[in-house]
Amino acid sequence: MSTLNPARVAREFPSRYRLEAARCDACGAVSFPPRLVCPSCRGRKFKVVPLQPEGKVLTWTVIHVGPSSHKHEVPYALAVVELADGVRITCQIADVDPAQVAAGMPVRLEFRRIQEDGEAGVIAYGHKAVPA
Repeated sequence: MSTLNPARVAREFPSRYRLEAARCDACGAVSFPPRLVCPSCRGRKFKVVPLQPEGKVLTWTVIHVGPSSHKHEVPYALAVVELADGVRITCQIADVDPAQVAAGMPVRLEFRRIQEDGEAGVIAYGHKAVPA
């Protein structure tokens, strides 16, 4: 039985690296990550649109016991960030004491190292939020 390598899977979805979403041609709804069917109108035609990296924290939690791939980072904040485009993304907040994170806090998404994949040592990258 084969297993999917998370770094490989992520690299097969360019939107995760370039912070791109899909805008429905029929109703204009924006989906991130891009979807095959619009959740608003069931449309199937989309245009790729870049997302603005600026946003604000809507809600968050502090992780004290994380997965083994993040054990060197605990405690850390994990948040739902609403971007200027209205798109919501769940991501880690970096470069700040987790106790300082608050709802409404302005943040900016940056492309960073997310984790190293087990014994293979494959590094996965993605977006983390940092204070703006």
